[in-house]
Amino acid sequence: MNLITQVLPVALPTLGWAAHALVLLRRLRAARTDRLTGLMRREEFTPRALRALRHPHTAVLLLDLNGFKQINDTHGHEAGDRVIAAVGRRLSAWCKERDGFAARLGGDEFTALVRLAPEADPDAEMRCLSARLSAPLDAGTVTLAPRASIGLSRTADHPGAGLSDLLRGADEAMYAAKRRGIPWQPARPAAPRTRRPSRPGPAHLTLLTPVWRKAS
Repeated sequence: MNLITQVLPVALPTLGWAAHALVLLRRLRAARTDRLTGLMRREEFTPRALRALRHPHTAVLLLDLNGFKQINDTHGHEAGDRVIAAVGRRLSAWCKERDGFAARLGGDEFTALVRLAPEADPDAEMRCLSARLSAPLDAGTVTLAPRASIGLSRTADHPGAGLSDLLRGADEAMYAAKRRGIPWQPARPAAPRTRRPSRPGPAHLTLLTPVWRKAS
């Protein structure tokens, strides 16, 4: 009994701090996780993507849903939420099969990072993703088949590009796909760097002989 009396004053504060730390960890995880989809948020995606880009065969994707506002306006926000949640689950499953991960940037916009082997067919990969995302789903009072526009930016096509450059390329490609009405579009390959012409040295200078005119 005396031993218990001696240990309790020390153990209780320790247990209290442990419980408090667990609560803080859960709150931090919730702050970094999108409530609707369970995907990470932008703040969590960025540092993780920067680390993942060290792999030589990495691809960055951006996608958003076509006509999502119409879904909300016609069928209500509850139906829209079900669509977003389903798209998040499907995108996450597709990414995990390719050693990748996804994030919700907000609204109906998502991003992802995956590994695509050099021999992988990008068109087959993106069409596979598009087909998964557009599979019919029960949105409560209606069955919907969400459609997405996807932009793909591969590190192999952009040597030395950072995350912001890859995301910018994927973003431009995504909107190009949306304008063309096609499922996906690759980012434009990086233009080859050309050497700037060197400044001419003294040997290249043209010396002009002064012309003296007689005074009239």
